[in-house]
Amino acid sequence: MLLVLCVDLDDDLGRKTDFDTPVIGRDNVEAAAVALATADPEDSDVNVMFEGVHLADRIDDETVEVAVVTGVEGSDIAANRAVGDEVDEVLASLSTSEEVQAIICTDGAQDESVIPVIRSRVPVDGVRRVVVRQAQDLESMYYTIKQVLDDPETRGTILVPLGILLLIYPLAVVSQWMGLTGAAVFGMVSGLLGLYVLGRGLGVERLLDRAAEKARNSLYAGRVTIITYVIAAALLVVGGVQGVETLETVKSQVGGEVGPTTVLASLVYGAVTWFTAAGITTSLGQITDEYLADRFRWRYLNAPFYVLAIAVVLHAISAFFLQRVPLGLPRLTYLAVMLTVGTLLGLASTLAFAIAESRQAKRAKPS
Repeated sequence: MLLVLCVDLDDDLGRKTDFDTPVIGRDNVEAAAVALATADPEDSDVNVMFEGVHLADRIDDETVEVAVVTGVEGSDIAANRAVGDEVDEVLASLSTSEEVQAIICTDGAQDESVIPVIRSRVPVDGVRRVVVRQAQDLESMYYTIKQVLDDPETRGTILVPLGILLLIYPLAVVSQWMGLTGAAVFGMVSGLLGLYVLGRGLGVERLLDRAAEKARNSLYAGRVTIITYVIAAALLVVGGVQGVETLETVKSQVGGEVGPTTVLASLVYGAVTWFTAAGITTSLGQITDEYLADRFRWRYLNAPFYVLAIAVVLHAISAFFLQRVPLGLPRLTYLAVMLTVGTLLGLASTLAFAIAESRQAKRAKPS
């Protein structure tokens, strides 16, 4: 037995006429097509239903039944499910012991998206697309564009660069008001496009999404790290400013340009104290969260001591190159002492907390 299924995915028939769906039987489908054509002569589903009747009349070598199944307006998922339910209802109404094969009639690419749903219920012998010839390519293009714009990832890939390009002219107008050159505008637009393409290629948006989700979860979970991270960020900014100010002071003392080694030493010397405070703050916040979550290990306490040890070494090296050794000590002596202090500080903390963790493990081991 051959079943001709006319698909109306957005339920134009149910919304514009008094017919209940599914509509089963040749005469009923013809009457529904006439009713829809009367209500809306421009509706393409009229052609689909008449094509279903035409196929049913043309096939005379086997039993043929024709039916109209509809979905719902607005949601593709809900529409597909509604079509599946109506196909089940149509199949249940067929009083035949023969194997049922289906031919699907649609008005274009959008309705054809439901074919996998129908194929899961009945074998499909073919698909007949019925549209006005002049509108076929236009309808397919419209549906393709609609699907692209409904996809968030594709929408961002296409529309964001297009939006940046469309901003060239208004940015050029604004630049003229501000006395800027056209090259500055094109350079800025090119930079924006370059950053966007580079970010898409490296997956930066996914990293930002994960970072935002992690920050939101930390905020709702009451984690201390979210506070310490904010404080550390402020300390890093202050440290950067202090490093630049130290560099300017060194330049004024020298009375001219300085070499790259002096520039680096000046930046480190001015910023190392603030950067150390930021590192210790974040490590203490992380240790606190691990303790509150019952995941604390003694080795975690190494972090602030390691930060302090690194800070001692960096401060000594930068002071050596800037000749700012305190207490009037010889430069090499001060550098050697500070390097030794930093090394011993790191080793002592590692050893102490390893012993503490080992003893705790022995006490926790059942006898």
